[in-house]
Amino acid sequence: MTPGVYIMKNKSGDVIYVGKSAALRNRVSQYFSSSKKNAKTSRMVSNVYDFDYIMCDTETEALALENSKIKQFTPKYNIKLKDDKSYPYVKITNEEYPRLVTVRKRVSDGGLYFGPYTNSATCRDIMRTVSRAATLPTCGKSFPRDIGKTRPCVYYQIGRCCAPCAGKVSREEYLELIKSAESILKGDISAEKERLTKIMEQASQELNFELAAKCRDRISSLTALYSKQKVVSSPETNTDAIGIYSDDDMTVISFFFIRSGMIADTETNEFVGGHIGAEELTSFIASVYEVREPPKEILISEDFPTEEAATLTEHLTAKYNRKVEVRVTQRGQNRALCRMAAENAEHRAKLIKETTDKETVVLAKLSSALGLEVVPDRIESYDISNFGNDNITAGMIVLDGTKFKKSDYRVFNIKETGYEDDYASMRETIRRRIRNTTIKKSPSFPILPDLVLLDGGKTHVAAVRAVLAEEGVDFPVFGMVKDDYHKTRALCDDENEIDISHDKALYMFIYRVQEEVHRFAITRMSNAKRKTLKTSSLEKIMGIGPAKARLLLSHFGSLSAVKNATLKELTAVPGINEETAKNVIDHFNKEKI
Repeated sequence: MTPGVYIMKNKSGDVIYVGKSAALRNRVSQYFSSSKKNAKTSRMVSNVYDFDYIMCDTETEALALENSKIKQFTPKYNIKLKDDKSYPYVKITNEEYPRLVTVRKRVSDGGLYFGPYTNSATCRDIMRTVSRAATLPTCGKSFPRDIGKTRPCVYYQIGRCCAPCAGKVSREEYLELIKSAESILKGDISAEKERLTKIMEQASQELNFELAAKCRDRISSLTALYSKQKVVSSPETNTDAIGIYSDDDMTVISFFFIRSGMIADTETNEFVGGHIGAEELTSFIASVYEVREPPKEILISEDFPTEEAATLTEHLTAKYNRKVEVRVTQRGQNRALCRMAAENAEHRAKLIKETTDKETVVLAKLSSALGLEVVPDRIESYDISNFGNDNITAGMIVLDGTKFKKSDYRVFNIKETGYEDDYASMRETIRRRIRNTTIKKSPSFPILPDLVLLDGGKTHVAAVRAVLAEEGVDFPVFGMVKDDYHKTRALCDDENEIDISHDKALYMFIYRVQEEVHRFAITRMSNAKRKTLKTSSLEKIMGIGPAKARLLLSHFGSLSAVKNATLKELTAVPGINEETAKNVIDHFNKEKI
């Protein structure tokens, strides 16, 4: 059980994935031995050519190193946090007379940062309301430089500014107001309201009605700040609740940022491509708190592994130099908070996918985008997959409308092209597909498609259109183009790209098609490769050729069964004599030594 970080690279030596594990060897081997992989993982594994690893003393050290390597290499297949430039902060500046400002980047300048917030409007609203509650100036004047140079403005007259410009407050009084703003931004609303109430009551008793009125107005501003927020817990609750929803199409992670018992802000992160493993989730949550300072307690859904929560606790505690506890909820109010966040994530996922299930709408949008004469009934999609020059296969999936018709899925073993050439392989595939209908009249291919979608770009489309011309048939062919991070970018013909990113329903439909055809092609290629490896291992035995290797595997059902077969069982196989059977037994006995 050695923790560490593994770095996967493609043929060009580019880093395509960085991961961490508590058991390094076991985790890396799972990628290549497990058949239960989603489309994204299958695609990644098919591109892995080499990998490095770095052993660590603890899993916490591995998590910190993984985070560093992801920042360094920005690998294609790691789930990524949104660009931190999109996260605004409220900052209390480090000056003689501190100010409240909004900024887009945290720097080590002695200032206090609060947030980040999910959008600029929320950030500005919070800063405006906090400034009003603490009666802090919002103008561009600098203090103490501008003190005494002007008369107080209308904001002082209506009780919204303490007017340091006119010397109406001392520096000590001003700093007290800044402390008040700091408490509000930290979420200590109840404590601040209680403090102001006491001052107001004391001022009333002393007939200081002006001060009492100011306190009253500040309390009203504080109430307004959170009046629109949903109360979900007791007033002293300051925590983050994380809910996770995952299915075969996507994973959604929902954050509820709860301050003074109310949801002060929320954030939802969506990742298409199926389930995301616990280790990837841990890395992503750690990256969120690279740009967002955590509260003392973070709650996560009950199905999150406790050992990963412990790793996050150690990592965040060390990073922020204070105790940050990440807890997996089991019961009570905390569990209810995470359930609410998880339900929010599920609702978001269903909203996204809702339109993709409306067949007529999606197909009409597709027809319009591609300029098709008719709405397609039968859609076929193709992808080429190979392992070097061996086991080159083409996967064909079929859609009846928008529904995958798995009974019509087919795989083509590439015969004419004996080397890696996706274009030649695609030409061979489409030519054989057409001839199965037009010449052979195969019942497996009763009709030609209304639309073909290729996992490739303009050159793939041009290659296939040339085959259509040679075979004397015509049907629409378009490519599904991916960006540098292997995410669906557009559709294309042999000349132009067609942007689909603006339409969520159409984008999700094309994404599902592209991932499904790749999953099918990769799975069939991998199965063929495993069979080849099993057969080739038997062919090393004297007296066993390709035909007898296939015969043994067919008779016993697996390579493991062949290894454990007795002499009597082996000689019972037609074509296997006693001498060959003894060679089989001797060969596998030597492997056991």
